[in-house]
Amino acid sequence: MSKNLVIVESPSKSKTIEKYLGNDYKVVSSKGHIRDLATSGQYGLGVDIENGFKPNYVPIKGKSSVIKALKKDVKDSQMVYLASDPDREGEAIAWHLKDALGIKDEGYKRVLFNEITHDKVLAAINNPTVIDDNLVKSQETRRILDRIIGFRLSKLLQSKIGAKSAGRVQSVALKLIVDREREIEAFNPEEYWTITAIFEEYEALLFKYKDDEIELHSEEEANRVLDSLGEEYTVESIEKKEKKRKSKFPFTTSTLQQEASTKLGFPARKTMSIAQKLYEGVDLGNETVGLITYMRTDSIRLSDDFIKPAMKYIEENYGKKYVGYVKKSKKTDNVQDAHEGIRPTSVLRDPLKIKKYLSNDEFKLYSLIYKRTLASLMSDASVNQTTIIFDNNDYKFKTTGQILIFDGYLKIYGDYESSEDKILPEIGDGEVAVTNNVDCSQHFTKPPSRYTEAKLIKELEELGIGRPSTYATIIDTIKSRDYVTLEEKKFKPTTMGIETTDKLQEFFSDLINTEYTRDMENDLDSIADGRLVWNNVLEDFYKLFEPRVKDAFSEMEKKEAEQTGESCPECGNPLVIRKGKYGEFVACSNYPDCKYIKKEELQEVEVCDCPNCSGKIIEKKSRKGKVFYGCNNYPKCKTAYWDKPIGKKCPECGEMLTQKKDIIKCSSCNFKED
Repeated sequence: MSKNLVIVESPSKSKTIEKYLGNDYKVVSSKGHIRDLATSGQYGLGVDIENGFKPNYVPIKGKSSVIKALKKDVKDSQMVYLASDPDREGEAIAWHLKDALGIKDEGYKRVLFNEITHDKVLAAINNPTVIDDNLVKSQETRRILDRIIGFRLSKLLQSKIGAKSAGRVQSVALKLIVDREREIEAFNPEEYWTITAIFEEYEALLFKYKDDEIELHSEEEANRVLDSLGEEYTVESIEKKEKKRKSKFPFTTSTLQQEASTKLGFPARKTMSIAQKLYEGVDLGNETVGLITYMRTDSIRLSDDFIKPAMKYIEENYGKKYVGYVKKSKKTDNVQDAHEGIRPTSVLRDPLKIKKYLSNDEFKLYSLIYKRTLASLMSDASVNQTTIIFDNNDYKFKTTGQILIFDGYLKIYGDYESSEDKILPEIGDGEVAVTNNVDCSQHFTKPPSRYTEAKLIKELEELGIGRPSTYATIIDTIKSRDYVTLEEKKFKPTTMGIETTDKLQEFFSDLINTEYTRDMENDLDSIADGRLVWNNVLEDFYKLFEPRVKDAFSEMEKKEAEQTGESCPECGNPLVIRKGKYGEFVACSNYPDCKYIKKEELQEVEVCDCPNCSGKIIEKKSRKGKVFYGCNNYPKCKTAYWDKPIGKKCPECGEMLTQKKDIIKCSSCNFKED
């Protein structure tokens, strides 16, 4: 019992932290969550609804050995530091560890690592706290809510229309996409015309007649204007104004996902995966250190420990006139936890200086975070904007130009924001410009555009739906359930996505909507603040929800299965396409009286060498029809994987890497490839 035990979530983070703490500490990893709700009890919810929504937790599959090893470590330690991530989910993980490992109140301390650097890790260890029960209850309530809604609605939709799943936030996100598609389908384009006077160095657009805004809706109207114009355009007014361009705030989780999507082309899942690595620690040759602060945050606050050296760095490297100010946000509602915004852990780690230690994508994301943070503390950019109004027989034409007179924060962030000069010639008030080159063009109004990933994330955040840390999972889910497809990087709902939304709205329109979901987020915040009792919130929800589910089970029409055109060889009834847990299959329409299922022959396809014998990993099917990958030397070799192995070893544990869709991950540990 000579060592203190520190339990973190990530194996890679544990290696970094152990180097900082020295020989008196042993740092181990729980590899994320160790427990989850059981799938037993009423409706398989793992929740005792009649007994105050008491949850029944069981070890996650494959985590029993982790729990056993952690119990031994706890037994051999004099003090346990629970150092799971510094957010609500991390707080819940800390509580699960304490409870599952039998740690007494006097035998643990809770520590929060907002950044993985030597000084901050030591400061956190020296300033421990205790588990915040309100945060735990808030996260526990979220998990129970998601389980009840997900299990009950998914079962309903699977039995009635063959949809794969539904969820508290997932279904609202899908509804946004479906609603937008309906707006597009219902949109009636309207004709309009523009008239532009073209001069040698600039163009001027018609925008008024006398003092009234002008709109041209037909070629006839446009031609009447053209017939009224002369060749002379008299300068009626010139307005020159200096305008400030303010830099944006430091990144939050949501804005990082949006900016990485639009500027780097990264999906939200990829952004969060790379950010996790940058937070947990990167080997820089002479040290292993976290490069950014914790990446799950709603805050834009920066600590004085960073601001002061950053201001000094700006002055020394760019000059005093580039030193800006700390921006304050008016947004105070719904900000989770007292974190900082996402920032580099040291302003001295310029991206170019450490580029050789980073992958290409890590460098891109770190550069974006570094430059955004530094730019937020730099002075405003300034432009001279000139607006010239011309008069031609009472028709008013306007042209604008601007010149960047001071680049300010654009000095460092200019690669991510456009700032092209549009220079107008020197022209005086009352002067006359002459042209007979006038463009008259027909246009049609356009429908609202479909959501890109960045726009959907922005919409969810503005509506107060879900948490930014969950957006990547939500987007992955609606894609993997085949509810949406991507066309030109924009979400388009599938027939099943539309049908799923319509059925949910038919029976649950007052629950599956933006307002109710936002209000539930506010209730979860109130639980975290100690203003609401967790199981009272669940009881109020369940009283409203469960009767609707029962009504839907009895009243929702069941979708007829699609016939294949073949007859059952056993009873002669039509064969139909059904959807099961592992995908579509062909079976008799007379089920359950006839249980015939058509077997599909699967050709033997070699995937890679078996890592445990001289055999080959081949594609197979389980008894239930699910594709898996196993050794052709079975039963002598029982090596098998559910996801497709790629023949490469995990760099962290040496086990086989597997691929599911675009995600490459380890078959054993939590490693995921960018």
